[in-house]
Amino acid sequence: MRKQAQWLMRALPATAIITLAPISAFAHVKWFAPYIVGARPEPAGDTLRDIWFWVGIALVLVFFILARTIERTSVGETAITALNWATDPLWERQDDYIRSIIAAFFIAIFAVGGVYLTPDLKTPAEWVSWLQLVIACCIFSRRTMPIAGIGIIALWMLALRDYELFHLFDYLALGLGVAGYLVLEPLKNEELRSRRFEALRWGLAIALMWSSLEKFAFPSWFYPLVVEKPFLTFGMPRDVFIPMAGVTEFTLGFGLLWTPLIRRLSAIALLVIFTAAVWPFGRVDLIGHGLIMAILIAVAADHRRGVDLMTTFKRRVTNIPLGLSAALIVFCTAYWGLHVVFYGMNGDVAIGDAAKTTHSYSSEHPHGPGGREEPHSYP
Repeated sequence: MRKQAQWLMRALPATAIITLAPISAFAHVKWFAPYIVGARPEPAGDTLRDIWFWVGIALVLVFFILARTIERTSVGETAITALNWATDPLWERQDDYIRSIIAAFFIAIFAVGGVYLTPDLKTPAEWVSWLQLVIACCIFSRRTMPIAGIGIIALWMLALRDYELFHLFDYLALGLGVAGYLVLEPLKNEELRSRRFEALRWGLAIALMWSSLEKFAFPSWFYPLVVEKPFLTFGMPRDVFIPMAGVTEFTLGFGLLWTPLIRRLSAIALLVIFTAAVWPFGRVDLIGHGLIMAILIAVAADHRRGVDLMTTFKRRVTNIPLGLSAALIVFCTAYWGLHVVFYGMNGDVAIGDAAKTTHSYSSEHPHGPGGREEPHSYP
């Protein structure tokens, strides 16, 4: 058993490096490249026929299975103990930390100004920025924390005036997770209050899995970034890099919902990925992903050993492929299905000739055509 554990410990880092390489510096594409949400997505069948999609899935499954196998041994116990020791100071003041980073995030986007909740959702309404400052102030008192949570949901709903619902789905899960934490944390009912960290983790995991599907449905959104910053692909061909990046983002989001060691390793891996993206993409990326990165630190520092849902199922190593398959089916069905519901089988007919592309006619109208320029063309 000792030799097996030693072999697994040697194999785990190598597998992790291979698995995580594809997106060690990938930002949220809608912040840096033009796009049209209503354009026709690539058929889901194209992804299923892509060999690199399955290579990515295989690598991640090896990583998860190794991690879960180790977790069940004394080596896994040692690894968890080491993580607990390293994160003890943060865990002892977890609530203070989370409240501080949420407040800091809203102060940052107040300072940036002109956005709803994220750099992608721009607004000319100055009062929106001041409302976000009010939300930040409400977080400092446990009595007003629920008001801040309600304010986050209100801002998301206000964004519906300017943006389509399908677009805003990108930010719904994380917003609900943060709002859920702010509502649950002040409660005197300890049973409900104990779910506050789960609300954050589930909100983040669902948000990552949903947004990762853009890399399969709209790979051409990423072409401008690859042309502008070719080093992002680590020398891999564009059409190899993008699907593997999507797989990595989806599966690590899925990992946040699994057993303690897997979710903590997934959080650390994602933290490395988002931190690496700050250098090529700068302050906008840091502010936009700052809250996500801070929550990932909290997940990595979570000392709780329990599994919040389907505990028995998740503890079996053989159920990892089943769980990942189920998650892929549910999310892909929802993503492509809802796109058809909102825009039809061939995309939004209102965009006319732009239906042949996924990119905007004008940089001033990044989420739909509006300018008179010719559509951008990317190789």
